[in-house]
Amino acid sequence: MLNIALLGCGRIAQTHADLLGNGKVPHAKLVAVTDVFSEKAKQFGTQYHVPWFTNAQDMMSKVNPDVVVILTESGSHAKHTIELAQFGKHIIVEKPMALSLNDADAMIKACEDNGCRLFIVKQNRFNPAVVQLRKAADEHRFGKLVLGTIRVRWNRDQAYYDQAAWRGTKKNDGGVLGNQAIHFIDLLRSIMGGVESVFAKGITALVNIEAEDTAVAVLKFKNGALGVIEATNAARPSDLEGSVSILGEKGSVEIGGIAMNRIIHWNFVGDTADNTDFKSEFSTSPDHVYGFGHSDFYNDVVNSIRTNTPSLIDGYEGRKSLEIISAIYQSIEQGKEILL
Repeated sequence: MLNIALLGCGRIAQTHADLLGNGKVPHAKLVAVTDVFSEKAKQFGTQYHVPWFTNAQDMMSKVNPDVVVILTESGSHAKHTIELAQFGKHIIVEKPMALSLNDADAMIKACEDNGCRLFIVKQNRFNPAVVQLRKAADEHRFGKLVLGTIRVRWNRDQAYYDQAAWRGTKKNDGGVLGNQAIHFIDLLRSIMGGVESVFAKGITALVNIEAEDTAVAVLKFKNGALGVIEATNAARPSDLEGSVSILGEKGSVEIGGIAMNRIIHWNFVGDTADNTDFKSEFSTSPDHVYGFGHSDFYNDVVNSIRTNTPSLIDGYEGRKSLEIISAIYQSIEQGKEILL
């Protein structure tokens, strides 16, 4: 049994606490929570019947968990990872793993130096529809890849950003690219391969924040294929879609819904049977953009730790999407194509 503690009791923490605190992850249980705001920590601790703290160092020394899940604001992920790695315990970090490549590298090094493992939350990789897409790509069913497109059309209004002072800041949060679209960029890169260059534009359209709420980018992949990223938090009045499309010489697939949860289109050369049942079988209907993937993510991490085998998303894998986002931001700032 792995004893797991949470650092940060904000919005996404409820998803993690619900799984770990209610016995929904085999061989894992919630043993403590920490937040600098005592009322938040107390609320979670009371709800899940575990000790609560306002200082991570106190939690580590008194509870000694096997794994710590970092759910603080994005700009603090590196700081907290480096601090907690000194205890030699495994660390899970919500997306994005960091806001800069230097921070990401420092996180990876801190964990390696202290003999602990680093895992990055990419729950959408475990969506049934996404798993089938990856299987098709691994089996080379697309043939030569031509075009990969992601569309993140979500609604994050001013009230969302006003929930906390760090939201929408460049130092602690980032914009739609680093915070919301990163899951989709991660999937696009993992299917299409490494990126050679990016050219991007970004604006802050409908909210009063430092970072962008809308951005577009054109990618050239190392294999010669092209990519398009469309990301916005300015869809009104509600979330519209979160989708990825992959086109190749032998087939095309679109995974849509609000969180890459539904197979919209699935067609390959040589397919003759009606695939309606297939599309239905591997589609889900989550009621929020987080989807259902956190459960399978935890299963992967717990199994990886217990059997000392590789996980699907370690620190190095998490860094790859951050490298693309960093280049996109650089392109926006400099107004030119950026070579990775």
